[in-house]
Amino acid sequence: MQEKITAKEREGLGSLKTGDIGHFGELNAEDAVFVDPHGIASKAEVMKNVTGFRLTNFMMEDVKFLQVSDKAGLIAYKLTEKGVTHGKEFTATVYVSSIWAERGGKWLCEFSQETAARVPPAVPVAPPSSN
Repeated sequence: MQEKITAKEREGLGSLKTGDIGHFGELNAEDAVFVDPHGIASKAEVMKNVTGFRLTNFMMEDVKFLQVSDKAGLIAYKLTEKGVTHGKEFTATVYVSSIWAERGGKWLCEFSQETAARVPPAVPVAPPSSN
């Protein structure tokens, strides 16, 4: 199940890279819930927002898996991504958690949350000693 869900998550990210927004929509349940720093969104809201969004590169790292039931599982991972959103280039590192479930023979994303990764504070440089 972990491999299946990880592959479906990668497939969704891949569709954002190729610009296949329709396929991205097909991978998400109609009643899916999405959470990011802007708040909580429905599938319809996310589909409207991804129209001007395109990944140029992404990397999933440190994937963790939890089987929720015999037909559902959760993955959590670190995502490093580059792309263009509404005409502006961006680079981001986020932590993602997604719940996927098998419904009617299809695997669909029911929930996804992105949390921005903290940038470690700069280490202060001590001023030169006057001695």
